[in-house]
Amino acid sequence: MPSTPPHPLDPLTAAELEVGRAVLVAEGLVTDTTRFPQVLPEEPAKEPSPDAVDRRIRFTMLDTGTGLSGDAVVSVTKRELVSWQNCGDGQPAYLFEEYDLAQDITKASEAWLAAMTRRGLADRVEHAFCAPLAPGYFGREDERGRVIRTLTFLREHQQDSPWAHPVEGLVTHIDLTTREVLRVEDEGDVPVPSEHGRYGDVTPRTTLKPIEITQPEGPSFTVDGSEVRWEGWRLRVGFNAREGLTLHEVSFGDRPVLYRASVPEMVVPYGDTTPSRFWISYFDAGEYLLGKNANDLRLGCDCLGVIHYLPAFVADDHGHPVEIPQAICLHEEDDGILWKHTDLDQRAEVRRSRRLVLSSISTVGNYDYGFFWYLYLDGTVEFEAKATGIVFAGAGTPGDRDPHATEIAPGLFAPVHQHLFCARLDMAVDGDRNSLYEIDVAGVPIGPENPYGNAFTWHSTPLRTEHEAMRTADPARARVWEIRSADKTNRLGVPTAYQLVPRPSATLLAQPDSSVHKRATFATKHLWATPYRHDERYPAGERPGAHPGGDGLPAWTAEDRDLTDTDLVLWHVFGLTHVPRPEDWPVMPVDRAGFSLRPYGFCDRNPALDLPSGETDHCDH
Repeated sequence: MPSTPPHPLDPLTAAELEVGRAVLVAEGLVTDTTRFPQVLPEEPAKEPSPDAVDRRIRFTMLDTGTGLSGDAVVSVTKRELVSWQNCGDGQPAYLFEEYDLAQDITKASEAWLAAMTRRGLADRVEHAFCAPLAPGYFGREDERGRVIRTLTFLREHQQDSPWAHPVEGLVTHIDLTTREVLRVEDEGDVPVPSEHGRYGDVTPRTTLKPIEITQPEGPSFTVDGSEVRWEGWRLRVGFNAREGLTLHEVSFGDRPVLYRASVPEMVVPYGDTTPSRFWISYFDAGEYLLGKNANDLRLGCDCLGVIHYLPAFVADDHGHPVEIPQAICLHEEDDGILWKHTDLDQRAEVRRSRRLVLSSISTVGNYDYGFFWYLYLDGTVEFEAKATGIVFAGAGTPGDRDPHATEIAPGLFAPVHQHLFCARLDMAVDGDRNSLYEIDVAGVPIGPENPYGNAFTWHSTPLRTEHEAMRTADPARARVWEIRSADKTNRLGVPTAYQLVPRPSATLLAQPDSSVHKRATFATKHLWATPYRHDERYPAGERPGAHPGGDGLPAWTAEDRDLTDTDLVLWHVFGLTHVPRPEDWPVMPVDRAGFSLRPYGFCDRNPALDLPSGETDHCDH
């Protein structure tokens, strides 16, 4: 029996994963064909005494021989099976071994080989890469069950980057359970682009001088297990195979702000109409698992400065623990000026901002996603997603104009697409009774209330129900959403609050009757709000893979539940709409999206007044 972790919200340990699997073996639930697509901590529901909660793990189990799957909940504290139930609609996340299996099945297909031969590519099949891609959902009779598609890319050798050489119009449809090719689509005869996509063999420039970041007295934060403390902030850092990095019990000045914060889903819909890509709409958390695909971070590359790393343990396809030694990076960064004033006698007071950074990076196929949570000295919480990696491209005739794709290299066309993230923010602004308001700034018509035409004001609109809280951002009105405490007021008698400040971006651009619109309905609004329910965790539902749609947020909010003075959960959609450019090739510079939560009347005055000036000789005039 492993020693009990110090807190029920701590990430899973290797010992717990082994104990949980052993319980399933003892129950006779594990056979030679059993695999584990998803293994997650079963976090306890909110209770007054969390120490009384035992540690549980939810194992999603797949029989690769039959394609049937189910969820088993195991108490590793009591070493017993708590529950077992068959999975409903949708498919569990893909196994790592299924990626290789999909390629092996493709390359063994006579129809695929015939297509390669017809195109004059038979001599290039050895190093061909058959990318395993989630198929979406279109209700086709021959695509019931556990299916996947592959698109073919050529490589010059086994370590070559494949994404530069797409074999356009060649799509292989595969049943992973029967291990057979359902059909091969072979349309068109577009030549394979010839320019390579290698990005690591360039000669580095020599003009940049070193930047050294030192903290001779060490960092200002402390870490005790999963608990982190820094300059009035206190929180627990979590990690799981699906969401990756999570934050828990976040407080500022010993007052609660957030109970839990994560990015539980993202969807990547493509706007291309070709047979090769019209169906692409990846759910990178629900179909591929962001945490299981997390990087082992490298000092001086992924993180710079005085670093503290936290490890994470995820389960492999067989349910055994795998350590990601440096899954989470903690460090401090200078962030420029926090506040400054030069008085009438030219005496200046200035204080520099600093932020605590908690980050992880996941690689899913061709794209890399950085997840960065920032805590600031003034009580602000910020999240930033950084998208980089290699754009997914097809082939075309050099010089053609395509309304759905841009030519980024000769004959290489990258389709328009979106990266739409959804943050789940379990708010706790001075407690678990909060209300939600929409704040808009508006001009005042010329008249008695605005005789000179210069006046403007703001309007505060309560969002009392789930339907009222389905909102979109509006930069023309400087729109923010305010989460107010029902129990606490500041010294001015106003409810303490935090504001969710969006960075406005496009929501889902697919049409309402499209398959992806039904499956990713969460991405059609910038804001949703629900009362807290322990089992409402994923905005597209528990299993978005091969799901017809309607699960998650649209199902939960159909009841139009009351949001007034309740335990409030916000779901904020943000992201990138990517019209690729030549500068994105062969590897894409980071593109950023995110939001912030800032205190609004949560503090009685500037909480960073007591920062030291940090003046040194080089600050003097």
